[in-house]
Amino acid sequence: MKQLWCAMSLVAGSLLFSANASADSSTEALLQQMTQASQSLNYELAFISINKQGVESLRYRHARLDNKPMAQLLQMDGPRREVVQRGNEVSYFEPGLEPFTLNGDYIVDSLPSLVYTDYKRLAPYYDFISVGRTRIADRLCDVIRVVARDGTRYSYIVWLDSQTKLPMRVDLLDRDGETLEQFRVISFTVNETPAPVMQNLAKATLPPLLSVPGSEKVNFNWAPTWLPQGFNEISGSRRPLPGVDVPIESRLYTDGLFSFSVNVNRAGAASSSQMLRTGRRTVSSDVRNNAEITIVGELPPQTAKRIADSVKFRASQP
Repeated sequence: MKQLWCAMSLVAGSLLFSANASADSSTEALLQQMTQASQSLNYELAFISINKQGVESLRYRHARLDNKPMAQLLQMDGPRREVVQRGNEVSYFEPGLEPFTLNGDYIVDSLPSLVYTDYKRLAPYYDFISVGRTRIADRLCDVIRVVARDGTRYSYIVWLDSQTKLPMRVDLLDRDGETLEQFRVISFTVNETPAPVMQNLAKATLPPLLSVPGSEKVNFNWAPTWLPQGFNEISGSRRPLPGVDVPIESRLYTDGLFSFSVNVNRAGAASSSQMLRTGRRTVSSDVRNNAEITIVGELPPQTAKRIADSVKFRASQP
């Protein structure tokens, strides 16, 4: 009897694992389709962006012309603020500032970052959980949760249109389930061909590319000894602080969905340990052995502090 019970338990466990793996695979495929649709379709979204600072109304247009992405983000209320993408260049038009252009793959302050994510890269560290279907903006949507398995990050809930796979709503949640940010579509259209305004944009004269000062790359004598699962260093630099003779050393990390930097500089008389969170962004500073260690990024405060506490120096501090 004991052997029969063990065999049944193994079979049941195997079936459960297969069902979970299949569910995870199907939701991952839906999320990958959302990424592809957002970057390949010709469409226009009217949406609101809600966070702790208030509510913004925006319009986002996207098209592909000659196999190049074209996009326009327009703030609908208050002073006109516009961001335009043409190929791998993104131009900014702000009231009171000279227009400028930067290199970029997409407009970072439009659709939520998870729209541009490679979910195959996230799969080892995140669970993609189907929550069913509901209606958003009068469209039937698939609802999926994106949750880090180690519990050290924020999580997402995404509502994607069952037909076009475009995102209709995206909520960013903290570890207690409180909504930090919400992207919510009010209306949208999808076109077979690019809208005339996007074709005109392809011919428009945009501001010159802004020259970004280079940074001094060095071998650091410090590094964090603990990182959340899946985070990798993508760059490192050493720069002077504006108006101060103290250089700052920085390492930038990402897991493909969230990012943060670890910054180290010589502590000054005014340096102190502090913690500040504004929406998704946390700033955690710690002073140790004549060095100021600052974590800046899209992390819960507890995670940021743990990273700061793990920083070790191999030689003399800066």
